[in-house]
Amino acid sequence: MRAVVQRVRDARVTVDGEVVGAIERGALVYVAVGHDDTERDIDYLAGKVLNIRIFPDTEGKMNLSLLDLRHNGIVHHGTASRPGLLVVSQFTLYGDVRKGRRPSYNDAAPPERAVESYERFLAAIEERGIRPERGTFQEHMDVTYTNDGPVTILIDTRKE
Repeated sequence: MRAVVQRVRDARVTVDGEVVGAIERGALVYVAVGHDDTERDIDYLAGKVLNIRIFPDTEGKMNLSLLDLRHNGIVHHGTASRPGLLVVSQFTLYGDVRKGRRPSYNDAAPPERAVESYERFLAAIEERGIRPERGTFQEHMDVTYTNDGPVTILIDTRKE
């Protein structure tokens, strides 16, 4: 599995003019499922997303995770509101452009398998205590956000 994790001040997903998921601040995560991903990949990625230290502590150093902020009541950017998590499926993270100009998506899982893994990933996040907002699988989505920092991290479960 692959994910792009962005620290955001706000983020939302709109489908056909309707907001289907939104957070005020926290992390926006784009997730792609590979054709050979397993439960191990799902579990590893869920743990990484929630525990990656991309939020500043009181000294401004990136020492806090989303779980730290959510469970310890830590104030972030002068607000006591709980940070959110918005998860959006994005198979294009498996786009391979090494040959030619048109990306190949041969390493991405087929939609019927990908949706199962995506839903299991969301469930793994919830099992760890955070209810994520989400996009709509296999729909054209408009994603708007303000990247905070900017902070953007790529996670690939095959490159542990």
